[in-house]
Amino acid sequence: MPSESPVGSQAGAKGSAREELCGFLVLDKPAGLTSHGCVAQVRRAYGLKRVGHGGTLDPAVTGVLPIALGGATRLLPYLSGDKRYRGVVRLGLRTSSDDLSGEELEGRPVPPLGPGELETALAPFRGTIQQRPPNVSAVHVDGERAYLRARRGEKLTLASKTVTISELHLLDWNPERAELELEVACTAGTYIRSLARDLGEALGCGGCLAELRRTEALGFGLEESVALERLQQQPPPELLNPLVVLGHLDRRQLEGEAELASWRCGRSLEAGLALPDGTAVVVVGLDGSLAGMAQAQAGGRLQPKLVLQANG
Repeated sequence: MPSESPVGSQAGAKGSAREELCGFLVLDKPAGLTSHGCVAQVRRAYGLKRVGHGGTLDPAVTGVLPIALGGATRLLPYLSGDKRYRGVVRLGLRTSSDDLSGEELEGRPVPPLGPGELETALAPFRGTIQQRPPNVSAVHVDGERAYLRARRGEKLTLASKTVTISELHLLDWNPERAELELEVACTAGTYIRSLARDLGEALGCGGCLAELRRTEALGFGLEESVALERLQQQPPPELLNPLVVLGHLDRRQLEGEAELASWRCGRSLEAGLALPDGTAVVVVGLDGSLAGMAQAQAGGRLQPKLVLQANG
């Protein structure tokens, strides 16, 4: 996506003008920092309270962390949830967290393997599969995060869930280190740690995740990302315009002051185009800026779902 100016005032404005910011920032998250910690630094850099991220990364994981600022926080559900990763799996080792941060549970000898054997083992993981999340994960168990229960020593058996791995490529195999490098494209909710664990089990030697870098998330890629250190400079990085980010959706331009006033009061609009029910539509104001989001309904109407600068 090209980088364009955000809707509203850019950073450097004073007082309430900062709260008018509505745009996206893509961070290249470094290792050793939580996603929440990244959000806190963005809040300080732009002087905003309303900041959220699109998809948690574990502290050890690096790469694409989309950040929404101001009104853009309400646009996150309209972005693609698919993600892409590059990771390294270490065979012959099982841990409590399914990665190197956890307690070592078991070491096993790794059988003689080549690219052919690895490709055969990877094949069942392509497509729509059932996957059990790691015990040390943010999945809720009876209203509490699984990792909190696991840290208390509770024995957990989390329910499997359906995920889709649309691409799974073997990039490299290092038999001396018993490590293979993978590229993975998958739906939201897929755990690469679980993939490493299950691949190791399929090979009979156990496995865990050694390294992971997210290269795409919510339609953003590393080419659009900025280093966290850039937040320390003034002015902070330019934000991505929501209209560019939402360019994959249909849009409806408001026509005239009367229609703009009606929209800001939360009234439905004539769609002006044939759309299936439930289709998300970007609504654009008279000045070409984002006015909100609507949903197509039967009868050719657009029902407001998000109205920026609403009246009342």
